[in-house]
Amino acid sequence: MEKIEILAPAGGFDSVMAAVRSGADAVYVGEKLFSARASAKNFDADELKNAVAYCHIHGVKVYVTINTIVFDEEFDKLADAIRIAAEADADALIVQNQGVARLARQIAPELPLHASTQMSVHTASGVRALYELGFSRVVLAREMSRDEIKRAARVPVELEVFVHGALCMCVSGQCYFSAMLGSRSGNRGACAQTCRLPFSVNGQKGGHALSLKDSSLIPYLRELQEIGVTSAKIEGRMKRPEYVSAAVKACVEQRDLGYVTDSTSEQLRGVFSRTGFTDGYYTAKRGRGMFGTRTREDVTSADEKLLSSIRAGYKDEIRNIPVSGSFTAKTGEYPVLSLSDGKNIAEVTGEVKAEPAVTVPLTDEKCRERLSKTGGSAYKITELETRIDGGISLPASALNSLRRAAVERLDVLRRTVHNYKINDITLAAPEPYCAVSFEQRARVPKTKIGESFKELDLAFVPLFSDTRELERLLREGYKIGVEIPRGMFDREAQIDRQLERAREIGVTHALCHNIGALWQAKKLGFTLHGGFGLNICNTYDLLWAEEYGLADTELSIELRLSQVARLGGSIGRGVVSYGYLPLMLCRCCPAKSVGLDCKSCKNQSKMTDRKGKRFLLKCDGNCTEVLNCVPLYIAREEIPKHSTSFHVMVLNVENSVENVENILKTKDFSMLKENSTRGLSKRGVE
Repeated sequence: MEKIEILAPAGGFDSVMAAVRSGADAVYVGEKLFSARASAKNFDADELKNAVAYCHIHGVKVYVTINTIVFDEEFDKLADAIRIAAEADADALIVQNQGVARLARQIAPELPLHASTQMSVHTASGVRALYELGFSRVVLAREMSRDEIKRAARVPVELEVFVHGALCMCVSGQCYFSAMLGSRSGNRGACAQTCRLPFSVNGQKGGHALSLKDSSLIPYLRELQEIGVTSAKIEGRMKRPEYVSAAVKACVEQRDLGYVTDSTSEQLRGVFSRTGFTDGYYTAKRGRGMFGTRTREDVTSADEKLLSSIRAGYKDEIRNIPVSGSFTAKTGEYPVLSLSDGKNIAEVTGEVKAEPAVTVPLTDEKCRERLSKTGGSAYKITELETRIDGGISLPASALNSLRRAAVERLDVLRRTVHNYKINDITLAAPEPYCAVSFEQRARVPKTKIGESFKELDLAFVPLFSDTRELERLLREGYKIGVEIPRGMFDREAQIDRQLERAREIGVTHALCHNIGALWQAKKLGFTLHGGFGLNICNTYDLLWAEEYGLADTELSIELRLSQVARLGGSIGRGVVSYGYLPLMLCRCCPAKSVGLDCKSCKNQSKMTDRKGKRFLLKCDGNCTEVLNCVPLYIAREEIPKHSTSFHVMVLNVENSVENVENILKTKDFSMLKENSTRGLSKRGVE
């Protein structure tokens, strides 16, 4: 069994050094323009080359994150970013966007691709889909339990699990809270951390219903290794180098010793904490104990004394690469030194000839002493063979110069591991999409729908509806499909069975919000429709969707309508035109922050922010969606102007006025005029 990889975050080169010198096996770094941690320092082309070179010399891998959604107008810069990563010899790209993955394969087909946690992969079916798409590694959602990770590990692809660091309240890739409130998109790396603000539940004041403690699965590292997880990932590209060092040391000690020393534990708790840590997702003990905030004591514990003690542990270069060498010096000839790391051989010839000794001849002992002084480099000479003529002399400066030259030569050889082929491609402007028809669709929370729904071209009802009700709707002429839940945690088998039942009675359409749902529905022969949770936002995404077999797809709710109009590809696409948009998808319900359970909540809880805005918490028994405080409304007549083939009404609040007839006849629906939002359709996101 191979040791689990310790993967460290690095927001800048100082954190790269802290990670490497503390024992990390790999680091992940952000590209300047397309990083999910935009406020970290991140790396330009030269900085990335230097970081990769430093890491490769020390035998450490580097993964580059291009893990944001990307718009069409950014694809020239995106292509440059992919080339820069390949030219720097990065060991992999971490991507969120299927369109980014598609472009990366065109530019650098040999560069491995890792699926970011921003892809919201939380089922074995999602892992299987990405394996079949050619990804070499999948970064799992932080919300998965031990048993769910075990099932995912049956797929023959590398798995990466977050083992320490901050927990977002929302499943990564599914948070639109920051974007909707202030146009700062978490999917673009500009999250304003709305979840750390005060939110109360059902009028209980003073709460932080969206703020979770940091996760720590460090005690379970060996168990994760036994399960088959490849990489233990530490969150924190926006945190200081001292945090990186402390977290890496704790992981290395747990993996190699089976425990974390008291001093390292103290450093880790002190350098950053939110009233302690939680393992609630991994152990499937999700509840009130998972919530926490950063207190004054948490802040003051990271004082200069603590930080200085951590820095002392990584201030000096480490010699972690064992090398063997041979040295030859013959009378009247230039000496030769060869160093080998087992794969690369660096051989250099001196510039000063060995001469007969006038006084003290060169000895093996003196030679070894000089040539073994590799401090300041990554190398430790463990074996040195010497072949020296008797009675010769060489200046100490000549030996030192020879050693430095050999070390520099070995550095050069170790920097480049892959030497990727890089294709020079030209990005053509997308052909404009021309819709041949325009459909009206809806997503509804229940199967008891009125006659007005027969006006729709397609209505998606919940997958877990009573099959007798589905039969009735089909019999009465409703055009329906089933919506697979956005949160599929621990429900793959049930979803498969319910899809099979729906297919047997004649339902042929399935709405899918993630790659796992697409894989399961595709396997059973459904007509595939993409949901907004796929974050389809550029032409390359649409080309991928068509290639994967989707009939059409909802577009990202973070696109401006002007951007929608410029998208290419030939697959049908549409926008959400109405609904209380889900701002978050949570596995740990915010209501649990005040001790509520499902029996006491009865799916009626509301969350209130510091300005008095109220957000409904909509639970399906597995996950909770935080709905926006006002509905989105975009006039139906406006949407076809922007090259779309359908619009979708999301009817997720069950009340008498929220029905198709009222929404389509805006004049009679005064609520929309007075209290609604256009969302991001005009202002867009950063």
